[in-house]
Amino acid sequence: MRILHTMLRVGDLEKSIAFYTGVLGMKVLRRRDYPEGKFTLAFVGYQDEADGAVLELTHNWDVKKYDLGTGYGHIAIEVDDAYKTCEEVKKRGGNVTREAGPMRHGATVIAFVEDPDGYKIEFIQKKTV
Repeated sequence: MRILHTMLRVGDLEKSIAFYTGVLGMKVLRRRDYPEGKFTLAFVGYQDEADGAVLELTHNWDVKKYDLGTGYGHIAIEVDDAYKTCEEVKKRGGNVTREAGPMRHGATVIAFVEDPDGYKIEFIQKKTV
């Protein structure tokens, strides 16, 4: 068994695709409209779905905004340099909600950004050996 994808419901698909591709550097892997169901699915990621987990962005055409609730945490992405990655996100118009730095009670360097729908994405800096 393996994890295939994580699904996020998004209010504005084009804005979300622009964030995940233009700000975080992912690629659109596939996209399909389902007119009978009034929804669109777009899959984005850093690698092909056969090689790793991806994100499924689900856009229900009649819904413009979702309540995130209290159960959702975040998506984690490993980066080479969390400080530089945050600077790049800001240059590309992204929202950094926690600047890069060591996590509380630890040494791992982390940062957080937010996508257009308010979903949190954590950057975890690779450890150097």
